[in-house]
Amino acid sequence: MTALSLVAVTGVAAAIGVVIAREFGRSDKTDGLLAAYGIYIVIVVAAQAIRVAVLPPLARAAGEGRLAREIAGYAGALLVVAVPVVLAAELAADPLGELLTAYGSTVAGETAADALKWIVPAGVAYLFAGLAASGLAALDDYGTAAVGFAAGSTAGLALILARVGSDGIIAVAWGVALTGAIALIVPVLGLATRALRARMPTSAVRPDGPPLADRLRAFAVGAALPIALQLLYVVSLPFAAGLGTGQATSFVYAYLAAASLVTVTAGSLGLVTSVPLARAALTTTETVRHVVSASWFALVLVGAAAGALAVAGAQAVAAVLGESYGGDVGSDVGRLIVVLSPWMVASIGVSVAFPLAFVAGRTRRLPWIAVGALALQVPLAWVGARLLDLDGLAIALACSTLVVLVALLMELGALSGAARGFVAAAAVVGGLSVGAFVPPALFLGATSAALAGLLLYVALFALIRPRALVSSWRYLRALT
Repeated sequence: MTALSLVAVTGVAAAIGVVIAREFGRSDKTDGLLAAYGIYIVIVVAAQAIRVAVLPPLARAAGEGRLAREIAGYAGALLVVAVPVVLAAELAADPLGELLTAYGSTVAGETAADALKWIVPAGVAYLFAGLAASGLAALDDYGTAAVGFAAGSTAGLALILARVGSDGIIAVAWGVALTGAIALIVPVLGLATRALRARMPTSAVRPDGPPLADRLRAFAVGAALPIALQLLYVVSLPFAAGLGTGQATSFVYAYLAAASLVTVTAGSLGLVTSVPLARAALTTTETVRHVVSASWFALVLVGAAAGALAVAGAQAVAAVLGESYGGDVGSDVGRLIVVLSPWMVASIGVSVAFPLAFVAGRTRRLPWIAVGALALQVPLAWVGARLLDLDGLAIALACSTLVVLVALLMELGALSGAARGFVAAAAVVGGLSVGAFVPPALFLGATSAALAGLLLYVALFALIRPRALVSSWRYLRALT
């Protein structure tokens, strides 16, 4: 259910991207809007991180009969963070818009500023939606939040389609705001309904447990690394904008496509396995097994998508995004998605390993890993952009994210065993992807080659049936 809701959310986000591309092409307005959207993504990533961070304590609180108090305590702490963020977006939108667009085009800066006033509150709504979803997950209810996220995305898209023609690109920001509102309301109503059915007294909602400072520290530790990983991308945006008009837009579309694959696969696995892992003892052996098993499953799906895009990316981009992305532009975006494959591989490992840090209680060094990754990305992005343009930025992202993965596995005490299994999985998937997609590409047209490659890819896995993949599938089914 979680994966399907993420598919729906991702699909709607892709549809919004298509609307932007077809209505506004590649322009200063799209650069500005998508730069502001990058901030929204950072906040949503923080929401997902906090959702992961609070799952283990909420699961334990549910078992001890104090779930409502724990949720109330975390909600109060989130308010302390949320109010200043929203105020900053409303009162300092203009300078923030100029900063995000590298003080370039006036139109881009103004568009970013206008969008921030709607997009940031939407992101903040996701902070509270994530907390409510985690509260439901502690009660083994994943469906309510899944419905809320999917319904919110669908309603947001409907609003955009209804208003973009008459109101312009700002309608996209309005749709995002509606999405966040519904994503919050549905799980909150789900929690309230459960409380009413259980005839829970009002006193049960009074916060207790750790003091506010400790909860804020938990948020900071939990969100530091995911935010830093997203900021690796945000840091790259000014370098992409410096390469010329439309380059930042191309980079954003390629990145969002690649990130969506990671989120739907590894991201959903990380969310739904946190609660059962929190209820069991997590040894080093179990950590290695979990990282390798979840990574296998995610890598297989990403390998299929990357292979198809490698042979038909240009045609797919042009068909979906419109004539502004035809020809060389479509080829560049399609190629860039493939160049981001190493980053996707590293991100899958991080997405799987990150929740385990909270289950195992090994989070002390996460902020330092985050700071180190950001410090590394700035020079890597500068060098990458100068040497290889957008491809260089993609390679810089992969290098920084790989460093994060290594540091995470070291913190979990699982680097040696997990690295061997992870590299073996990536090698097998990469080899089968090449074997499945290259031969059709030599003899068939792009679309036919992609379809033939997908069929051959599935056939190869069915024929070879890698033992590690079969074992991983059995492990994940037993765990969830």
